[in-house]
Amino acid sequence: MGETFDYIVIGAGSAGSVIANRLSEDPGLRILVLEAGPDERVIYSRAPGAFVGLFGTDRVWPYASEPEPAAGGRRIHVPQGRMPGGSSSINGMIYIRGDATDYDDWAAAGCAGWSYADVLPYFRKAEGNERLADRYHGTDGPLSVVDVPYRHPLNAAFVLAAQQCGHAYNHDFNGASQLGVGYFQVTQKNGERASTAASYLRPALARGNIALEIEAEVERILFEGRRAIGVAWRRRRQARSAHATRAVVLCAGTLASPKILMQSGVGPAAHLKENGVEVVHDLPGIGRNYQDHLQVLNYHRTRRPISLTGQDKGLSALRNGLQWMLFRSGLLTSNVAEACLFVDSDRDGRADLQIHSFPVFVPDHERAPPEGHGFTIGACDVRPRSRGKLQLAGPDPSTPAKLYSNALSDERDVASLVRGLRLSRRIARAAALAGHLGDELVLDAGLDAPEAVLADYVRNYTKTVYHPVGTCAMGTGADAVVGPYLAVHGMDGLRVVDASVMPSIPSGNTNAPTIMIAEKAADMMLGRAPLPAGT
Repeated sequence: MGETFDYIVIGAGSAGSVIANRLSEDPGLRILVLEAGPDERVIYSRAPGAFVGLFGTDRVWPYASEPEPAAGGRRIHVPQGRMPGGSSSINGMIYIRGDATDYDDWAAAGCAGWSYADVLPYFRKAEGNERLADRYHGTDGPLSVVDVPYRHPLNAAFVLAAQQCGHAYNHDFNGASQLGVGYFQVTQKNGERASTAASYLRPALARGNIALEIEAEVERILFEGRRAIGVAWRRRRQARSAHATRAVVLCAGTLASPKILMQSGVGPAAHLKENGVEVVHDLPGIGRNYQDHLQVLNYHRTRRPISLTGQDKGLSALRNGLQWMLFRSGLLTSNVAEACLFVDSDRDGRADLQIHSFPVFVPDHERAPPEGHGFTIGACDVRPRSRGKLQLAGPDPSTPAKLYSNALSDERDVASLVRGLRLSRRIARAAALAGHLGDELVLDAGLDAPEAVLADYVRNYTKTVYHPVGTCAMGTGADAVVGPYLAVHGMDGLRVVDASVMPSIPSGNTNAPTIMIAEKAADMMLGRAPLPAGT
């Protein structure tokens, strides 16, 4: 076996970068970080509004499900970041935590120490907020959180239109209440993306006790009995390995962490044997409990050429590029989805829909968007009930796993998105937006369209918003993979720290919760007392 480290961290994404940083605060520790992708410091990641240029490159994992019977037989595409920072290097930078009850539900389900009062201090510890300083927000953390620096006129019209439809303005989705319409805060700093690579990993490398290996494709975790003792990987076809004296920390994400565990011999025994993998430990929950947020898009033509279309071409692109290069301002500081509405459409006291506003026709991964200038409203179900699974497709680590997302398999998810679609269409017809918008495209039906017509549209046009969680779920039940300290059940020296441990998906974007999980996990690993609850 190769070099020896105290900890080996698999994955330098939203969680792995945080873990590496916090562990490296102890100068006596040596940490190896293995990242499959190349260097993240490219213009398409650094310039917030340029992130679409990353898709289709080697910096994005092109994950997709098997054909989904309840979603028109379509493959559901779930691209994820493949470079330091992970998906925080390719996402829309939206800083959302979800509702307080999301975490209280975790605690009630057997995840002691993960209630909202328990996790709030870790949200605050991570956060460096430029505007808010109160019981909900921190100002001294590594992660820069700012108000969206650019506001497109169509997004401004959406915010007003939602208020005209009776929804209150909310200046802080992460404060006392999530409900209402308003502008996001985003993870940016001085006009650049603030990924976890930029905020946590790169500064920590200067301490000298982290070794970062990029383009490192992990093949398996190495064991002595049921103790993780190292990792084997390949870099440019060269086999390599390293030894871990304290722990292997798996931070590869919801779609990679369970695969690495299973190809290493930890997972459902019968499934491993079927795929020619020697069983180290039978743990049936690995790969189960897959969840994601689904969104249905509704398109409208704009009356004037004011959308983002055309502003990334020719002289407009040159002007916008120069403004960002010289001043870190202007259109390229936009995250495109600058505003949203959280609404309680099922009237249970908390948000079940997140309505996004986009000043452009948003594509999915199956079809090109309509041509010309347009506006998209996307209704997202933030409390999905459908559950899927991830399985191996053979013993070769280079073979992609099979994802069965079971999208829309629970009819309640269809009903939720139908409610969201109806609301989106009403908002588009409110006075503030109606003056900007012309014809509604694709969905050829009136506002009082029958449920069946809208449900059919949902099944054929729903896409994800790239928030996969749950495949190594935390808990104490038979299907739980890790316990509240994020150690893998039945194993020694092995932890999972990423979005895969979430037992249920938060009601909003998942990057901030993933960072929180890593902050809390680092304290556990270092033997520190948890931060005082609720502070």
